Parts: sequence; structure tokens; C-alpha cells
Amino acid sequence: MDVKYINPFLDAFLSVMPQLGFSEVKKQSLVLKEKNIRSNGVMVILGIVGDVKGNVVYSLDVDSAKKIASVMMMGFPVNDFDDMAQSAVSELTNMLTATASMNFANIGTNINISTPTLMFGEDFEMKMNIDKIISVSLTVNNIPIEINIGLENA
Repeated sequence: MDVKYINPFLDAFLSVMPQLGFSEVKKQSLVLKEKNIRSNGVMVILGIVGDVKGNVVYSLDVDSAKKIASVMMMGFPVNDFDDMAQSAVSELTNMLTATASMNFANIGTNINISTPTLMFGEDFEMKMNIDKIISVSLTVNNIPIEINIGLENA
């Protein structure tokens, strides 16, 4: 997969996260994965259609999801990963992927995105329909987040 299809997602993090109150975004690693993605506790999946097709899957553990939801809710303590916290994390992934979509448009690649689907629990995995997935590990204010990008025609 060409790096030009990864950079729109990374640039989205650098653009969106500071607007929400996260001061530090760092890329940790980039690895190639097979179809199966093991859950860290929370996964949010968005479909991508257009000039390229596939999915982006955001993965993080439940404690990290609660920390992110708390920052998004102006520091309100989040003790449980309840409906409100789930909604906040889903909206974050929607904002990140929509921004990535605009970044794709800036390089002449038109895509549309689906609404987010959030799953959480212990010890589960999902299988993407793309053979090779690029997995990027990031931290935002030392909170780990993984982006798994599987695109056809990329």
C-alpha cells in the first residue's frame, strides 16, 4: 500500500486531536498485519468507498477509551464505558475519518465513509476482507490508539 494512503489518516490525527484538547500526538510504529485484528478491548470500524475501498479500524483498550471520552467531554470523569462514552469515541473516529476523507480529496482521491460501528468486549478479533493491513500505533497524550487501514486499489 502506497504511503499516500496512510498519510491522510495520520494528518487527520495531527489536525483533529489538538482541537479536542489533546496536546501531544506521536506516531509509535507502523507494521503490516494479516486479515485478523485482535481487539484491545474497543474497536470502531468505518467503511470506505470511492476511488479506494476498504475499512479503517480504530482499536484501543477500554481504559484508554474512557480517558479519551473524558477529554472530549471537557474533563468530566468517565468511570464506565457507558453509552455517552461510547458515543464520544464513535464521534471521534467519525471526525478523524471525515478529516482523512478531506485529506484524500486534496490529493485527488475521492472517498465516502460509513457511520462508525463500535464493538467492545474481551478477547475477540475481527477479520478484514483485505489480505494486508497497515497498522499504525499512535499515542495522544500518552494514550495508545491503533489505526488499522485495509484498502483495495491502494
